[in-house]
Amino acid sequence: MVNKRWAILAAAIAVAGMGAGTPPPPPVSIPRATDPPAVVAEPEPAPARPQLEIHAAADVSPEELLFNARPVIVFAPSPDDPAFVTQIDLLRRDPQALAQRDVVVLVDADPAAQSAWRSRLRPVNFSLVVLDKQGMVIERKPFPWTPREIGRAIDKTPEARSERVRAPSDG
Repeated sequence: MVNKRWAILAAAIAVAGMGAGTPPPPPVSIPRATDPPAVVAEPEPAPARPQLEIHAAADVSPEELLFNARPVIVFAPSPDDPAFVTQIDLLRRDPQALAQRDVVVLVDADPAAQSAWRSRLRPVNFSLVVLDKQGMVIERKPFPWTPREIGRAIDKTPEARSERVRAPSDG
């Protein structure tokens, strides 16, 4: 019986503690905009992204690119060589990865032409040759490479590291 009284007392205190009911707040009215929206300034166009240049090796001499660009030369015995076709396709899939590293792609699929690049680098069959800006060979591969792999080889050079240190930060 005592427990029942305590339960009733506790319930009465709880109900009394809630207080009197409060009315709901009045509805809020949101004014509608009748004025036309303010004219928003046109965003500034993004800076032009560098484009990957692809040239015939016979049209560009090694001296033209010295200290200005990193030549990536793709040699093949013919334009129909499967490795050559694959390499060109890979380069076109991600051109920005190479363009931002100052890469100029040169293609030489005519051994009979004996370009200055072919005479200097002496490729056999398919060959991918990556040079630095001083004209030194960074990599020489007998199979196609992705732009990411080429970019990583370039990024490992001391020259590319020093360029990154000197480059202004974008914020």
